[in-house]
Amino acid sequence: MIRWIWSYMRKYRMLLALTVICALVSAALSMTAPYFLGEAVDSISKSPSDGDFVKYIIILAVLYAFGALFQWAVPFLSAILSGRTVEAVRNDAFEKLQKLPLRFFDTNKHGDIMSRITNDIENISDGLTQCLSQIISGSVTICGIIVFMFCMNVWIALLVLVITPLSVFVAKFVVIRSAKLFSKQQYKTGEMNGFAEEIISAYSDVAAYGLGDKMISEFRHLNEELYAVGQKAQFASGQINPSTRLVNHIAYISVGVAGGIASAAYGLSIGRIASFLTYATQFAKPINDIAGVTTQIQSAIASAERVSRLISEEEEYDEPCGTPTMSEMSGSCKGSVCFEDMSFSYVPERPLIKDLSISVKPGELCAIVGPTGAGKTTLVNLLMRFYDATGGKILIDGIDINSVTRKSVRGLFTMVLQDTWLFEGTVRENITYACDGASEEDVIRAAKAAHAHSFIKRLPNGYDTVLREGDGLSAGQRQLLTIARAMLPGAPMLILDEATSSVDVLTEQSIQRSFREMMKGRTSFVIAHRLSTVRNADIILVMDNGNIAEYGTHEELMSHGGLYSELVRSGYAT
Repeated sequence: MIRWIWSYMRKYRMLLALTVICALVSAALSMTAPYFLGEAVDSISKSPSDGDFVKYIIILAVLYAFGALFQWAVPFLSAILSGRTVEAVRNDAFEKLQKLPLRFFDTNKHGDIMSRITNDIENISDGLTQCLSQIISGSVTICGIIVFMFCMNVWIALLVLVITPLSVFVAKFVVIRSAKLFSKQQYKTGEMNGFAEEIISAYSDVAAYGLGDKMISEFRHLNEELYAVGQKAQFASGQINPSTRLVNHIAYISVGVAGGIASAAYGLSIGRIASFLTYATQFAKPINDIAGVTTQIQSAIASAERVSRLISEEEEYDEPCGTPTMSEMSGSCKGSVCFEDMSFSYVPERPLIKDLSISVKPGELCAIVGPTGAGKTTLVNLLMRFYDATGGKILIDGIDINSVTRKSVRGLFTMVLQDTWLFEGTVRENITYACDGASEEDVIRAAKAAHAHSFIKRLPNGYDTVLREGDGLSAGQRQLLTIARAMLPGAPMLILDEATSSVDVLTEQSIQRSFREMMKGRTSFVIAHRLSTVRNADIILVMDNGNIAEYGTHEELMSHGGLYSELVRSGYAT
């Protein structure tokens, strides 16, 4: 993890170098001060009337003043460096999310993903700030003090070096034990965030089924697990500081006793003893400081592991350089779609779609119906290359969609989903989401076609009304806005996945008429559960267990007496 974080920090080498220089200067000044303190003590004890000690007092004042200045600069620069580093990590993490295949989002909880790019990255930021300001200054201070102590008295210096490493061994023992606990704590945090995100997004269902108490119980269970792991991690890491301080106190007492013996036996001056005691305290301080931030650093490392796993996730495979676009291969899109012996499976041992062959002519309205799990949405995802077929071909205008860029394939479609998605912005911005250059006339035309214009004009600021959570719009009104968004671009093909499920029957019929008028000459695919949505389709694909069980017009399928007629009689498409 250190190497991974360093790969980001090295982008800011100059800032890192400046931080290190300030830490070196700060450490040098703080290490020099005890030496002059000893000289001042000796000067006072030998000849206080000479006044020589005054110059040492002035030197000490200057050293501590400049030392304080550089000590302030180190955390300031560290905060900038860590902020820039984490900014780069966050940008890469969000950029990675835009490049990951749909499979990743289908197999990972959205709350856990959010936790990685928010909580975990914030933990990395806190850990880096503590690490840079404490470890850099502390390491330099320790090395410098060792040099000064050996220059003054080798034996006392050796005594300090023999005792002090016990702090390192104690800290290492505790760190190893608590590292796994911190990693588990971050995992539990992501799990709890994922659960909370699911419940909040589906609150109406939870309330409708009266599952509030059950969800509270499950959340408390997850929260209790997080508390148990977190408490163990904090307790384990909390043993570092008192353990190291105990060792440091032993070292301090040993220096005092050894100094007294050296003074009696070898004439070691009082000033040198004072310097040694100060050095012993300074020598212990960075070790204690580093031990004190171990908790935050361990948490940052655990978070870095989760974020690095996200950034290292396999992206949609790169298309070879020079891969043509649909327009380069066929010019303007006519909208014919053909599945040739197409097969697909999420996992190899469980095929979902097998040897599917069907053709949709340009401008046709193709309805896709079937029981839950039949493969309706999967078929659309394959068409837009959110997933790639594992066998056979999907052709648009006779061109294999795997032979052109994904972006150009997806640019042929406009999609409206069952779950509405509106971002915080004005009504106009939401409608023109994929068409920034759309004129006011185009926006109004799309809104009228979607039967949204009338309620938009009743909003406080009309098309300039800002939409946000709790804006008072009904589910049907929000769906109408997403339909208006889909009507605005001139894509040659349209995909509706339960797009009219949140509007009333009369509005739905009007929208269907508007769609048919606007989509003349354009191929449309509709996944629907209402007979009114599919009755007038040019072709109806009836899917069952990943295959096309039958297809044809409504009248043809009803006359066959097959699966479609059974679905209609059972109330499926009513």
